Order: sequence, then structure tokens, then C-alpha cells
Amino acid sequence: MRIFVVFNRKAGSAGTADALRQRLTARGDVTVYEPDSPEETRRQTARAKDEGFDLIVAAGGDGTVHAVVNGLAPDFGGARLAVLPLGTGNDLRRSLAIPDDPLAALDLLESGRERLIDVIRVETPTRSLYAVNTASGGFSGQVQEALTEEMKAAWGPLAYLRGAAAVLPDLTDYHTTLEFDDGPPERVEALNVIVANGRFAAHGWRVASRADLEDGLLDVVVVRYGPLFDLTEVAAQLLGGDYLESSQVTLRRARRVRIQSRPGMWFSIDGERVGEEPITFTVVPHALRVIVGPDYGEGGPSPRVCSESR
Repeated sequence: MRIFVVFNRKAGSAGTADALRQRLTARGDVTVYEPDSPEETRRQTARAKDEGFDLIVAAGGDGTVHAVVNGLAPDFGGARLAVLPLGTGNDLRRSLAIPDDPLAALDLLESGRERLIDVIRVETPTRSLYAVNTASGGFSGQVQEALTEEMKAAWGPLAYLRGAAAVLPDLTDYHTTLEFDDGPPERVEALNVIVANGRFAAHGWRVASRADLEDGLLDVVVVRYGPLFDLTEVAAQLLGGDYLESSQVTLRRARRVRIQSRPGMWFSIDGERVGEEPITFTVVPHALRVIVGPDYGEGGPSPRVCSESR
């Protein structure tokens, strides 16, 4: 088996990154590449796919995974993806049931099961890209904008909470229009919109607890704008339970959703910021072969549910 590893040593602690790199380079079937930028990651991943590597490994955070997935796109059929989590958030690895220790996750290159998961095609007036985990718009997009690399380094897993605190004094009411599949436009006063394939974002927040990576559907979660007291309750449920139970939150499932807002809503697409509208998300079913952990799929939602709302 020929393995190509995109290795982002900046994403993890120096000790863990060095130990992982030593384990990888000790294998004779592994090529380790350290990119200088996300664009270089995309180019080298595409080259590795074209050269027929059997397994493409993203060793880094969710940003590294995102760049690798876009390097594999749009024809995912000939590649397999594995994730070795080194980053701050590592949210996709949670949905894939991959251990949070990258050295433990390394064993899955040999023993992990393979599954076919969905991806999301994202289209704006000027560009097209792919997401594998979540797209977060509105409040959560503002949080991503507030985050800096220095904040992530200083606060670690708490950086997302620190970013949220910075945004809270300036909550925005987004006048949002959503079009699901071929249905009519639906208007809502939104604080936040999540378009999810995976279940987690922002370092383990369960933003789409019923999402299924294999059901051929997007989970579209909308937090409606409301009084700060109500939104505080929603935040408490997000942190300590399931905010989908809140009357301020709606869940819809669809194969495609088109979104436009005023003011314009920035989206974080697997961590990459996109601000152009209208923006359209379309599921690409069973597109990507991935290596998953032993507990993948346990306790998940029933597949093939076409729509749901609260």
C-alpha cells in the first residue's frame, strides 16, 4: 500500500507532531509532504491522487482535512482518505469516531474500516468548493472571523468560547431567505445557520446532533433571532445538551439549500471563510471513501429521512 501524508506540523504540539512524523517516516510505504499553504495542499493532494497513491492522509486540523478534500475533488472515486488529528478543533474526526490521539489514530491506517460518506458542493457566484463537515453562517461565522491564530495558540480548545464572547455584544439579525430543493423561498429572521454533513463544529460543539454522513441529505439548522434571554437558553442547551429541542431552533433536511441574507452572511466552510451570496449547498451522496474508527455509526440517526422540522 502506497500512502501519501499531508503533514501540517503547525497544527499540533511539537512533541506529538515529532513523534507522529517519526512513526510515519519509519514506514517504507509512506511519503510525507509538509505544505506551505492550503493551496499547495490542494495541488499536492491532486498530484498524489493522479499518481495512484492508495491512501491520502490528512495529518492536521480541520483546515488541513478541508484542503485535502478539495484536492481530491471533484472526482473522489479513486482515492481513500484517512485523518490523523493534530489541530485545535478536529471536529470531523469526532463524527468519524477516530481517536483524538493521532498516534492511536495511526493504527487505523491498517485496521480501520472503510465507509463511503457524503460531501457538500458549495457554489457562489464566483467559485465552487467542497465541504466534508459543516458550514456555519451568521453568528458562528462571526466567531470564526473573530478568531486569530494567536488566540487559538493562547486559548487552545477555549479559543472558540473566547471568540464567541467577543461577538456577543454585537449580535446581528439576518433577514434570511432559504430555498430547500425545489420548494418555494422561506424567510426567517436568523441569528445562525448551520449546513451540516457531520455533527460537530467549534471544538466539539454538537451543532447538528442528528446529522448522518451517509444519508444523502444536508441537515440545515437555523437559530432564530430573538431576545438575549432566549438565546442564552439556546447557548446553554448547545453546551450542555441538545439545542435542537429549543423552540428557537429549527431543523430541516434537504438535498440542496440556497441561502441569501441581508446583511450578507459570512459562512465558515470547514473553517474557510466565504462571504459571497447567494450561496448554494448541494449534497454529493456517497462520494468519498474514508477510514473510520471502531465506534463509527453507533447511536446514529436512522438514515434516509427526507425532511424534518420542529
